[in-house]
Amino acid sequence: MKNLIKYILIMLVFTGMIACDTFEPIDENRLDFDFVSTNPNSAEGILLNGYSGLVDQYSFSEAATDDAVNNILDNNYKRMALGELNAQFNPAANWDSFERVFWVNRFLEIIEAGQTEWSKDALTNEMFQMRLKGEALALRGLHHFNVLQAHAGVGTSGELLGIPYFTEFIEADGNFNVPRLSFEASVQAIINDFDEALALLPTDYGLSEGQVDEWYSDLEDFDYVKYQVVNDNFFDLRISGRIVKALKARLALFAASPSFLDDQGYYNIAANNAAEIINTIGGVAGLDPTGNEFYASDDNIKSSELLWRSSLGGNTSNYEERMFPPSVNGNGEINPTHNFVMAFPMQDGYPATEANGFDPQNPYTNRDPRLEKYVVTNGASFGGGTINTGIGGGNDRLDSIPQQSTTTGYYLKKLLRPDVRINNDNTATGKIHVNVYFRYTELFLILAESANEIGGPDHQVGGITPREIIAAIRERGGIAQPDNYLSAISTKEAMRDLIRNERRIELSFEGHRFWDLRRWGLSLNEPAKGYFFNGSNYVELPSVEIRNYQPFATYMPIPNSEILKFSELEQNNGW
Repeated sequence: MKNLIKYILIMLVFTGMIACDTFEPIDENRLDFDFVSTNPNSAEGILLNGYSGLVDQYSFSEAATDDAVNNILDNNYKRMALGELNAQFNPAANWDSFERVFWVNRFLEIIEAGQTEWSKDALTNEMFQMRLKGEALALRGLHHFNVLQAHAGVGTSGELLGIPYFTEFIEADGNFNVPRLSFEASVQAIINDFDEALALLPTDYGLSEGQVDEWYSDLEDFDYVKYQVVNDNFFDLRISGRIVKALKARLALFAASPSFLDDQGYYNIAANNAAEIINTIGGVAGLDPTGNEFYASDDNIKSSELLWRSSLGGNTSNYEERMFPPSVNGNGEINPTHNFVMAFPMQDGYPATEANGFDPQNPYTNRDPRLEKYVVTNGASFGGGTINTGIGGGNDRLDSIPQQSTTTGYYLKKLLRPDVRINNDNTATGKIHVNVYFRYTELFLILAESANEIGGPDHQVGGITPREIIAAIRERGGIAQPDNYLSAISTKEAMRDLIRNERRIELSFEGHRFWDLRRWGLSLNEPAKGYFFNGSNYVELPSVEIRNYQPFATYMPIPNSEILKFSELEQNNGW
């Protein structure tokens, strides 16, 4: 953490969003803190560091779970899954999010000092102060949550511990030797930051005059034209009140989960925050009809499914080059497992493992249509070719080309643009991709899970029940409603299993499974299965990759380097 502090001033030019021509030459061409704290462009540059290090949707941590195998032998998630996870090697570590915390704490010092003039107009200046402070507090809470998710756990003392919580900037020679709070105290500290941010941020950017939040409209001499300058649609990708409520729901669900507090109060927080947002888009009827293919076209990338996303880049084919099968000039890096494929029900809604109509020798017929959307199965058309992973399949066949051909009998389709083409001459037709930080389907699933844990399949929160949510999600996926399997579910336990399975499918390959298994306390050592056509029959490969997690790996280690530096830090048990 001290490295950030040493270089914080000379790193202020990190972003193109700070216009170089606004700087006056000063001694040695350096920016001292007095200048930075009074120049609005420079000060905002400090805040913008808080937007770095957000979730990378394309990290594919699923390769460390029962959902996928990575074909690259030295892939870090593969190494983790095979038993290398320890306090010195942890690809899922997120301790460096504390660096973003210190950036925003530095910015909050600037805001509190009140020396930065964001506008010559007093009202406009006040509204800028409000919004920017709200962003900083929300980002501070978010980055603490990222650390908490990765490093909370039962300490060597046997207590469920959270993380240190930093609310001030610390100079390089300051005291970083701070003990971890209890888990619940850490959660409450994040909630406090979120709640304070909610009292400062606009619910959405670009609100019409009649929709302006009361904490803005009640300002003395409020002027809507000036409000638009501060909170126009131009800022849509910045964190807003709506996003903070969604993050609060995600945090509360995490805290309420069996591996942590297993607490009805936090399930209530999760459910109420999720329901409040969902009801602003029309309740269950507001589920985006194409939301389960949010990545598939330029229009979908810009759709209402995406509650918070990154900016749009240019046309690329990088992910497709990594993931497409070899016969269409890809490297076949991520292979979904047969475990994951069998999570998809039949088209009538019954689990494939329980359905009378499932034929293991004709395994992809009459299945949930989402399977075809997310996974390349044997004989499928994809990427401009027909993909055969069985005997006679050429370089797409199981291990025909090590580290390229599938090890499981499947290739990945989800998150890839189906209209990308990779040509034989190494040229490519690229398309726009986007990193999604939060989408509405996750929010619906948060409401379903938390409401079910509170009161079962038909418990209403905000007038919405878990059964209604799952019915809507399955109907969008192609399972006609009402389906008999869902209708027959009557217990919290059965609905819990179904919600978890729907979450596994709907949020697949978006970075959730790795953390979901841990918060639910489920086995991390399910062998990764394959399914291979041998020329006449399909044959299950019971273990193409054996998972090897320690029994205490539900809780991830704090980096050993931090434990050695700071005596007040208590390591999680076993590490």
